[in-house]
Order: sequence, then structure tokens, then C-alpha cells
Amino acid sequence: MSQINHIAMIMDGNRRWAKEHGKLGPIAGHQAGYKRFKEIAELCRKKGIKTLTVYALSTENWKRTKEEVGALLGLLRFALEKEIDQLHNDNVRVRILGRRTDLPDDLRESVRKAQELTAENTGGDLNIAISYGGRAEIVDAVQDIVKQGIAPDKIDEQVVADNLYTAGQDDPDLVIRCGGQKRLSNFLLWQSAYSEIYFTDVFWPDFDENELDKALSFFEEIKRNFGK
Repeated sequence: MSQINHIAMIMDGNRRWAKEHGKLGPIAGHQAGYKRFKEIAELCRKKGIKTLTVYALSTENWKRTKEEVGALLGLLRFALEKEIDQLHNDNVRVRILGRRTDLPDDLRESVRKAQELTAENTGGDLNIAISYGGRAEIVDAVQDIVKQGIAPDKIDEQVVADNLYTAGQDDPDLVIRCGGQKRLSNFLLWQSAYSEIYFTDVFWPDFDENELDKALSFFEEIKRNFGK
């Protein structure tokens, strides 16, 4: 049986869920998705998952309508300002992955406060990918390596990993994508090189404990050899 410590989630299908359920627009789907995120994060913690990484806002999502982007940012702001005390009480360390310079000033400040408050917590890690893209992350890492003046012959995989947004964390054991699409969509491209990937047609707002257990059972049946 394979041991699982880090799950990464592509929380897809909110907008299609809203349409299927006769809602007025995609914002209702994102609100339902946020509620599900809270439930799944708590379930992962109770099941002993050390690290949970969720794809909340991609670099491509900025191309959506102003109303939808505003609603997504509002949910992120609410999570960082209103939920952070509970996460802190639960001893969870919060890390924001992505290009923070893309965010509004007030949201960047909320990010800073959330990370500072929870920095010393040891009960688990919650990574929230905001304005995140896997290619952008690698570009940012390369730029940081160049700025540090590291000689080309000294650059190896560990040096690159140490300059990613996830520096110091283990790679995901399992990537779960909801919503029926079968691709990574620019999510954790470096870190997922040897992750197991579980695809499900279930839309994210319907991804409950039973669906999570299916994904965990899928992982437990795999004998991982990392290419050996």
C-alpha cells in the first residue's frame, strides 16, 4: 500500500455544475465550490494528509469576465480574512503559490498576514494557488537563480526545486482533477513529474467524502517505483 502525504486538487467544474443545476450564473458555482473546498480540506486533515494544494485561480483565469474574476477574488479574500483564525487554531500553515504582484493591494496584504500568522504551525500545510501557472513558476524560478548568480554548472534539479513556490515541500503524491477533463492545465508541472493522477467526471461542488475515498483507494492500489 502506498503512503500518501500530499494531495493536489484541480477543482474543476464549478461553472458547469451551476448550469446543470439551473443557477443564474457561474458565481453560484464558485460559491458552491468554496463550500466544498472547506469540507474537503477538513476531511484531508482528519485523514492524515499532511499537505493539500488547491488550484484556486490560474494565470489564465484573469481572462474571464470582470464580474466572475471579482467574485473569485472575493471568495479568496474571505477565506484569507475570515477563515484564517480557524486554520491557525487547527495548527495549519498556509502558503500562497503564484504571482502575488498580479493581485489587488488589499488581497496581497491579506496573503502576507495569513502567511505570517501561520508560519510556525506544524499540523499540516495548505497551499492555495492564486494567479498561478506552472510555466510561470518555472520562469520565476529561473529568474531567481540568475539573480543569485549561481553558475550554470552548479544548477541541478535541487537548485530549481529550491526556487519554486513550493520550496521545502514534498512533491504531490496524488493529483486529483474533477470535472471530466484529463489534463494538468498548467498546474504543478515540475512537482507532478512522478505524481499519480486521478481523473473523475464529478464536478467539484459534488466531490464529497465518498469521491475522495475513491481517489484514495485508487492511490493505495498503486505500487510506486518512480521510473525504476
